[in-house]
Amino acid sequence: MKAEIINIHTLENYKLAIKREDLLFPDISGNKFRKLKYQIEKILMSDTRTLLTFGGAYSNHIAAVAAAGKKYQFKTIGIIRGEELGGGVSENATLSFAREQGMQLEFISREAYRMKESQTTIDDLKERYGDFYLIPEGGTNALAVKGCEEILTSDDASYDYICISVGTGGTLAGIVSSALPHQQVLGFSALKGTFQKEVVSIYTSNSNYKIVDDYNFGGYAKIDTVLVRFINEFKIAHKIQLDPVYTGKMMYGIYDLMEKQYFKENSRILAIHTGGLQGIAGMNETLKRKKLPRII
Repeated sequence: MKAEIINIHTLENYKLAIKREDLLFPDISGNKFRKLKYQIEKILMSDTRTLLTFGGAYSNHIAAVAAAGKKYQFKTIGIIRGEELGGGVSENATLSFAREQGMQLEFISREAYRMKESQTTIDDLKERYGDFYLIPEGGTNALAVKGCEEILTSDDASYDYICISVGTGGTLAGIVSSALPHQQVLGFSALKGTFQKEVVSIYTSNSNYKIVDDYNFGGYAKIDTVLVRFINEFKIAHKIQLDPVYTGKMMYGIYDLMEKQYFKENSRILAIHTGGLQGIAGMNETLKRKKLPRII
């Protein structure tokens, strides 16, 4: 499956295009579709018809898993970080959507959430829910990386740089694995730090990439008026919506690096739009409470 590529006119020394992975499916878009593709196939061929996973209040992964469960008719369970969220699902667009898709939500404390991958926690969950197929927070595992390897196709061979937003590192691992030898992959971390290198090294020995966290805007899901203004101006100029957690930060970083002449002259740059647009509603609620400009 190929995503549409849109050329964007920018500085005269560079040619920038954006690959619209976000348009693949309305509710399972971008890298979330890629990450879930082979995992869904495995579930549909097995006797286990329940998928359990983890996520936060505005998790793209939670929303995508819930939508996949409804579409392909298997049960989904979401273990959500934050006990206090249980009483306000109707006020949270992501969690409301997940519940509407049929996902069973369980809210646990942040302390308990930090232990979510322990064997004790998994055994306890199986005692309560029975057998289930487990996907980690963010969806990254070997099957997810395999799906993300398919983001790049032969149509992308002419690009010198491949840019991708980075969360847990699974999508980046797939891109790095499938990029051609002449291509440099640049990952824009949405979080502080470049710990995702450890994740990439699990799945590929390729070293044709770099992770930068200079554009995380203070950390995961953090945002300010500068980023909001950039996202809104980008939408007006190009008719393309960016999300505030991932792709907005990536595109801001790309533009800044072009201005700083980071890329080689006359380079062709491809930015991957990984979706995540469902999180805008929740972010706008946060911006409203802080009396800051909202994303249009």
